[in-house]
Amino acid sequence: MKLLLDTHIWLWSLQDSRRLGKRVQHELHNSENELWLSPISTWEALTLHAKGRIRLHGDLANWVVDSTAPFREAPLTHEIALAARELRLQQQDPADRFLAATAKVLDLTLVTADLRLLGLGEVATLANR
Repeated sequence: MKLLLDTHIWLWSLQDSRRLGKRVQHELHNSENELWLSPISTWEALTLHAKGRIRLHGDLANWVVDSTAPFREAPLTHEIALAARELRLQQQDPADRFLAATAKVLDLTLVTADLRLLGLGEVATLANR
């Protein structure tokens, strides 16, 4: 499977893996799966840190390098930007739109606990269970 981690799943995997469901933990450790991360998640994590909503330890440049190293980097393309605008999502959260659109365009499965993203129909998802 090709898995795109939602920002909170990525952060939980780094800081509090007990919050991950058994199925998600299994899939994240399955060497047959490809793990993908969007630069949107990096931006979102850095933004949450700047607002004091989460704490990232150490030098931020080193943190980014170390915490993204195990993942394939999902590109942010014009096609993804268009898909993000066209998604039928009630919410307007740009990060969620970009992550869902990235999964759709690149044919990835979005790993998330966000009920608003689960079951979109347009995007393959894996619930945090």
